[in-house]
Amino acid sequence: MKVLMTLYGDETLKDVDSPEGIMRTMQAWGEFGEAAAAAGVLVACEALEAADTATTVRVDGGRRHITDGPFIETKEQLGGFIVMDVRDLDEAMEWAARTPWNRDGCTTEVRPLMDYDAYAARAAAALGEAAAS
Repeated sequence: MKVLMTLYGDETLKDVDSPEGIMRTMQAWGEFGEAAAAAGVLVACEALEAADTATTVRVDGGRRHITDGPFIETKEQLGGFIVMDVRDLDEAMEWAARTPWNRDGCTTEVRPLMDYDAYAARAAAALGEAAAS
């Protein structure tokens, strides 16, 4: 089962960290990545630049609308993501709890990636049931 872990937090916290604190955080993330890779579950793990570097694209009626910066004004911003291939949701939650992100009130959301084959099978079954009735 593949899951996406999205990492949300107050991005201003990184601005007040000392150089030593930054190095400790980088080391903790390195150790987390090494452990996840050694366990064979890590697919991808990346941090994002600050929200003010974001560009939002929305298409409405065929017309593209581009906005600089994040779409929503909020204290918590998406700071990174992890993709893992785990046995089940319980294992995903265990890994999510181990991330260095889960400090200072930051949040990790865990969500299964869509299984397109299962999704298509459900749609086909629903179409078959509708045709039979």
